[in-house]
Amino acid sequence: MAEGWARALKSGFIEASSAGTEPQTVNLLAVQVMKEVGVDISGQTSKHVDCLADQEFDYVVTVCDSARESCPVFPRFTRTVHFGFDDPPRLAANSKSQEEALGHYRRVRDEIRAFVEKLPEGL
Repeated sequence: MAEGWARALKSGFIEASSAGTEPQTVNLLAVQVMKEVGVDISGQTSKHVDCLADQEFDYVVTVCDSARESCPVFPRFTRTVHFGFDDPPRLAANSKSQEEALGHYRRVRDEIRAFVEKLPEGL
């Protein structure tokens, strides 16, 4: 969702890439809640951070709570900043309905949007 917001709101200022330490398919509930606000992330792909090892970044911004513990080390000098957001799949795991699960995704979606709107000054 963070990459989607960065591309939608800051494409002229930020070149966004997202990757993780355990890539997975793009979450369908995340796709759904982003589509609700006019942002299509269905074409995004999950990449491993090793795929980005040769690129240079001004900043690496980690956003998942688990990223604080498992954030990879980048070989080049890169400023790494952590802004943790709750993990929607973990929050939704015990939901009694899809609508309840979507509520978790919507809340985190909106929190990420507010964060991205403040970039790059917020760094």
